[in-house]
Amino acid sequence: MPESPSIAARVATTLRDAGPATITDLTRSLAVSRTSVEKALSILETSGMIAGGIAPATGAGRPARRYEFAAASASVVGVDIGAATVRVLVCDLAGRVVRHETHPGITGQTDGAAQLSAVIEHIRAALDGLPPARAVGASLPGIVDDAGRVIASVVIPEWSGIDIGARLRDALGCPVSVDNGVRLAAVAEHHLGAAQHVDDLLYVSVGNRIAMGLILGGVPRRGIHHAAGDIGRLAFRELTDATGELRWRSAPSGAQVFSRARAGDAQAVAELRTFIDELAQGIALLTMTVDPSMIVIGGGLSEAHDELISPLRSALDRSIGMPFPLSVTEARLGAAAAAHGALVLAFDRLGPHIHAVAGMPVPPIEPRPQTTASRKEDPT
Repeated sequence: MPESPSIAARVATTLRDAGPATITDLTRSLAVSRTSVEKALSILETSGMIAGGIAPATGAGRPARRYEFAAASASVVGVDIGAATVRVLVCDLAGRVVRHETHPGITGQTDGAAQLSAVIEHIRAALDGLPPARAVGASLPGIVDDAGRVIASVVIPEWSGIDIGARLRDALGCPVSVDNGVRLAAVAEHHLGAAQHVDDLLYVSVGNRIAMGLILGGVPRRGIHHAAGDIGRLAFRELTDATGELRWRSAPSGAQVFSRARAGDAQAVAELRTFIDELAQGIALLTMTVDPSMIVIGGGLSEAHDELISPLRSALDRSIGMPFPLSVTEARLGAAAAAHGALVLAFDRLGPHIHAVAGMPVPPIEPRPQTTASRKEDPT
């Protein structure tokens, strides 16, 4: 069984999530002794995690000191690295996103080293004028081991076999954790999106490719070879080419097929009907394998909303044919899901580096609208 969090972790979490408090407030809310709270506060003040002030006087006697969580003392970064887009989020230690930027993807770079250099520069630019980063979470398309080494990536083949986590850590001077982008999108939807409080979740990303992220018992499923979810080329062979990329006949892209079908193009309507039926067959197989509480549809094509979700829900019911309803919903975080999942990853795996005490839970990440790469938002 996991160890119970220390008094210092409980005090810090309370101040972070509930706001400033006095020693008396903390003693009552945590149901521990005043001496224990005082020792914890001393530890947290020494580490710089909290600050103490004087509460306004409310009557006779000496005013009590109120302590607050030092959320703005450092930053945490989440970066989603993609072929078309690099998205960078910076949040404070309480999980409030203070900067959200998008940049062009890395495919325009000459080689793997140049691609990585571009990502590093985007992260540094996003941190300009903000407190230094204590940790970075990174999302990328590929199979990634626990250490941050890219085992294989069809989208960024230049990084296959490279320890991207170590390269980023050396360049940025702080701990870095790396994971697969679709898995982190599932993590984000579970933590702050459409699937909060759902312990068993199947996240299906439908974009240029089809991929899956799985949450079981509230924990992301990675698999013994870190490959759980890499199912596009296997479960959807009728829809994809040898690399797992979706094939379209009536238009160059899925978005254009949906657009033409919306306009009444008969060929696009027929292709879309076949696509949804085939998609439902593959998802049905995955669904009956793990029997999740919820199926979340994300990725670029999920933006078709009810043109995809409603017919897919009906096709799934027909495919499975079971006497229970399936909960199928659209992802809430859209294209920013993996970057938010990267923030959750950083807080989850690198919490002791971020907070200077072990045992603090991931904060409730608060999203912020994105800006262009050339503009920075004032974090105040």
